[in-house]
Amino acid sequence: MQLSDADVRVWMMDGKLQIKGFRDGNLTPNGYDLTVAELALPDADTSKTEGSLEIPPKTRFLVSTEEEVHLGPRVAGDLWLRTTWARQGVLPAFGKVDAGFEGTLTLSAYNASERPLEIAVGDTFAQLTFHEVRSLPEATYAESSGTYQGQSGVTPARSPDRKRSGPE
Repeated sequence: MQLSDADVRVWMMDGKLQIKGFRDGNLTPNGYDLTVAELALPDADTSKTEGSLEIPPKTRFLVSTEEEVHLGPRVAGDLWLRTTWARQGVLPAFGKVDAGFEGTLTLSAYNASERPLEIAVGDTFAQLTFHEVRSLPEATYAESSGTYQGQSGVTPARSPDRKRSGPE
């Protein structure tokens, strides 16, 4: 079941879900718009936590969220690019936020357009939608790989501390 804005408020009051840095205006009918705290061009070793960053054409970039999310064992999230950015040629490489994840989110994207793109700290960039996990998982994110548990700011790729079972 996808959570509505009313569900998100109730789940936050019940402690099943936390969004540190929550802004009422970022809550949407079926999710929450995440705010840019940091931008990075990993291949150019450049990052910004103030102002804006120009993303050159055909360039990969990373965005860290201002919000820190704490998902309980019964809630998972899906990340979606805001259509404003999609209409400007941004291609996201987003996925699922596992039950039990805690921290800021590092989002990867690509400026597929032929023009530079300017993104500012404070812009909303992606939407996080929340879904109820029907039964308790055998292991939450922290208990399985937990590679990015507790991350803050743009976090480059890490090797997992523990190898997960099954195919990679």
